[in-house]
Amino acid sequence: MIIERATVGDLDLLLAFRQEASSWLTALGTDQWQRPYPADRLLATIEAGVVFMVRDGSATAATITLTPDVEEGLWTDQELREESRFVNKLTVARTHAGQDLGGRLLDWAGDQAYRSGAQWLRLDAWTTNRPLQEYYLRHGFEYVRTVTEGGAVNGGPRVSGWLGQRPTALSDGHNFTDLTGPSASPPPHNLCTG
Repeated sequence: MIIERATVGDLDLLLAFRQEASSWLTALGTDQWQRPYPADRLLATIEAGVVFMVRDGSATAATITLTPDVEEGLWTDQELREESRFVNKLTVARTHAGQDLGGRLLDWAGDQAYRSGAQWLRLDAWTTNRPLQEYYLRHGFEYVRTVTEGGAVNGGPRVSGWLGQRPTALSDGHNFTDLTGPSASPPPHNLCTG
């Protein structure tokens, strides 16, 4: 399997991926991802170069977003002073479920974050999806806290506020052929102009 950056041409596939995941999650009894994700926001992350696709031959097996950008209101100022990379929208195609592809992607993300100088790999998970939270705990994340204040990026109240983090580390155990370049995660945006 290879991992590469998503392109604008992957937008419809990524939206379909999310819909497939939403249907699967509904069948499991969770309300996760029931509101559509704004296509313009997803397109902006693709164009920023922080969305990655795992390809298995001609099939797309999984996707992950690895970014230096953070959703407002989740992490404290002190935590934000610690160099971090943030995992979002980790999704595995149902055709590739049961292979720990998500765990391999988390290892890849931790490796990329380490290589970019980050201390932490952080994420926010669906607040009411206990099996997902347990999955992250099994993959080395420590629970930080749950944030319920604020709104979701696709409208309504915040629903993804279970925060977890783990130290970054070098890893080649993911076994992907990495076509993303020397560092998959671009440096944080520098808002200083001079």
